Amino acid sequence: LPILMKTLADKQKLIFCVLPKGVALGVARQLKEKHAIMTTNINNARGVGKLTPLSYRGLADQSEKEILSVTVAADRAEEIFEFIYHQANINRPHGGIMFMHKLIKSTAYVLPAMPDEK
Repeated sequence: LPILMKTLADKQKLIFCVLPKGVALGVARQLKEKHAIMTTNINNARGVGKLTPLSYRGLADQSEKEILSVTVAADRAEEIFEFIYHQANINRPHGGIMFMHKLIKSTAYVLPAMPDEK
C-alpha cells in the first residue's frame, strides 16, 4: 500500500543535538515511550573539542559523537527541547550541545488505515 504524504508548512521544528557516544539511542527510546515521538534520526560523527589540550589533538585521538535530530510539532517544541536537555544530561561538562530551528517545509508520512485481519 502506498504511504500517504502530507506537507506541513510552518508547523514543525527541528531539534538538533551533538551528544557523547552512547547517549542518543537512549534519548530516542525515551522520546518514543514517554512522548510517542518516532521522528528521530541518529548519525555518528567524530572530532576534537575546543577545550581538548593541543597535545591530544590528533587524528587518532578524536572523540566519537552522536548526532540526534528530532522533528516535532511547533507547539510541543519547547517541551520536547527541555525533555531532551535533561534526558541527555547536556547541562554537565562535555555533555553536548543542542539547538532548535523552524523548518521551512516538512512532510508527514502516514500509513493508510488497514482492515483488521482475521
